[in-house]
Amino acid sequence: MGKRNSLYLHQQQRQYIHQRSTSILWRSEFPTWIIMMTIYGGWFATLANWQALGLYPATVLLIVFTAWYMSLQHELIHGHPTHFPRLNQLFGTLPLAVWYPYGLYRDSHLVHHRNDHLTVPMHDPESYYFSDESWAQFRPWQKRVIHLRNTFIGRLLLAPLIDIVQTLSSAVSAFRRVQIDAMLMWVTHLALLTMLLGWMSHLGFSPLWFVLAVSYPALALTKVRSFLEHRAADDPLARSVINEAGLFWRVLFLNLNYHSVHHDLPGVPWYVLKAIYLHSRDAYQQRNHGFLAKGYGEWLRHFWGKSVDVSVHPGINKGDCHE
Repeated sequence: MGKRNSLYLHQQQRQYIHQRSTSILWRSEFPTWIIMMTIYGGWFATLANWQALGLYPATVLLIVFTAWYMSLQHELIHGHPTHFPRLNQLFGTLPLAVWYPYGLYRDSHLVHHRNDHLTVPMHDPESYYFSDESWAQFRPWQKRVIHLRNTFIGRLLLAPLIDIVQTLSSAVSAFRRVQIDAMLMWVTHLALLTMLLGWMSHLGFSPLWFVLAVSYPALALTKVRSFLEHRAADDPLARSVINEAGLFWRVLFLNLNYHSVHHDLPGVPWYVLKAIYLHSRDAYQQRNHGFLAKGYGEWLRHFWGKSVDVSVHPGINKGDCHE
């Protein structure tokens, strides 16, 4: 039944995507160009005029634009708005979000898209799960921290800090091991970040305030999307969620709330994901085994203080949790 449903869905997809891909809107990538100009224009205009806006209104706008920029970087990784990876990289290299070199994020995220290994620790770099061996080595306080991180509030407040520590640790490791490609990415990233923070200082906007009051909350906003975005399941098609989120979140995350559709069709531009989902809604919900949320408020209500069961990976096809 699952294979029959999958075949039916792919037949629907081929016909529908072929129809949509011939449109001027799809081929021009016009929506992505507009989003990119809006994000860059809004981010720099807000910072340049922060005194006229006031510190707190400017801070809120910068948080939104910075989180939005991270969604744009994801779109650039998947080949939009151009088919030239180096040009897309140029569009996404500015460290507006502070913490991650674009190249490292790109390389890690493309590994994450190997759907057969999705959620499996040691294979999926974006997995929140651990192997039995790793979990057994954690101290009790470390396990408590992980359980706290797996609450909705913990994912917002604590998960960004954990990510930052892990990222900086990987940077130190890259220089210790003389990993040339990673070192070049970090040197470029830090040079651009130094210039960016210097410009902020010239404008009278505190770089420390930006790091603590803008970039950290912006990273926390992205954790709203990634909360329970994936789960361990035997069927790879059931590992990614469909979240029928409201308009604000859909725009901020560039429709990545339809995450099952994105993992099924990673090359499809963001502005088509919702239409594809609605066109084959019942088939997609059957295909991902009902892994569905009616908006991010559902996660908040159910898990604001309750930990999602994402700790030891239950194992897929025996031994997949091990290298």
